[in-house]
Amino acid sequence: MELPYIQSDSLTISLLQTRWRSILNPLLALPTSNASLLTDFELINGTTIINHKLGRKMQGWVITDVNAAATIYRSMPLNDKTLTLVSDAACTISLMVF
Repeated sequence: MELPYIQSDSLTISLLQTRWRSILNPLLALPTSNASLLTDFELINGTTIINHKLGRKMQGWVITDVNAAATIYRSMPLNDKTLTLVSDAACTISLMVF
């Protein structure tokens, strides 16, 4: 996603747009700029499959909240539909997927 460039007769507006685009476009290109927060997923002691609902291949994930002492890891390759997590304890997590 990039900021659009709107043609203008004003040199000031054109220069501002160019500057804003040079600053913001690299930030908008980061995978985390299109992230989604998934809350209150209950993981079992074992494997849990989560539908990440991104509609594209997931690039990564970050746990944002967990309510128990647990080691959690991904056991399957990233794909366009699901995230497969393995936990060594039953817990409830929230995660950011991108």
